[in-house]
Amino acid sequence: MNRLLVIGYGDIAHRTAALLPKGVEVRAVSRSLGIDLDRPETLSPLAGWADAVLHCAPPPNAGGADPRTAALLSCLEAGGILPSRLVYISTSGVYGDCGGEWVDETRAVNPQTPRAVRRVDAERQLIAWGERHNSAVVVLRAPGIYAADRLPVDRLVQGMPVLADQDDVYTNHIHADDLAAMALAALDPAAPAGIYNASDDTQMKMGEYFDLVAARLGLPRPPRVTRAEAAQSIPATMLSFMGESRRLVNRRIKERLGVKLAYPTVHDGVPAARRAA
Repeated sequence: MNRLLVIGYGDIAHRTAALLPKGVEVRAVSRSLGIDLDRPETLSPLAGWADAVLHCAPPPNAGGADPRTAALLSCLEAGGILPSRLVYISTSGVYGDCGGEWVDETRAVNPQTPRAVRRVDAERQLIAWGERHNSAVVVLRAPGIYAADRLPVDRLVQGMPVLADQDDVYTNHIHADDLAAMALAALDPAAPAGIYNASDDTQMKMGEYFDLVAARLGLPRPPRVTRAEAAQSIPATMLSFMGESRRLVNRRIKERLGVKLAYPTVHDGVPAARRAA
């Protein structure tokens, strides 16, 4: 890998770029530079430049497909020289509600929210494109990302409730630094293509996670409510996350990509985030 094109130059992309070997040239796509995935006519400078792509840009907030990924792939295809590897940061939300079951990468997707439907569309576009052009595609299905500046502090300060244990759901987590390390491993030319659960080893319900963060930050624990009560006190977007329960199996990313977690669980990562805050 000599030239890396980064689509969506946010937190994870920045962290990944900081880990790149010396000599790798990086070109970042951002609206501030006049390159906008929502305006395909601005993408032509990207064609034929990169031998690898890190795609971190989310789909739009509406619709049943991801036209941004479609525009990117069309641009890359027009360049003549195609990237040999594409890494996409997706979401574990594509699995939908699994009733708390263990979920590995062989499980069929079952998106139950519009945002997850759009993510599935992006994944399928990328995988099909890779197959047509003999380009290795790696999809990293990331769960809840946390770091020193990515903790639910506002929710805790506002006293927003979480579900009572009997109604609560299993959630999954990954520290931002570990996700960046996974992206770096996926960019390696020798890394096997495919789909990976980009999760840590945590086995925890959502309310337990909020209790842990509250304890580390010295804040009151959030109140607990039943699912019936939650509809009256929790915003609809957050409530949708509380409707999906699953436990991700991360064996594949460890065995095939050789990932070693710096923060194996939130018990390791949240205290570190607190010290860095």
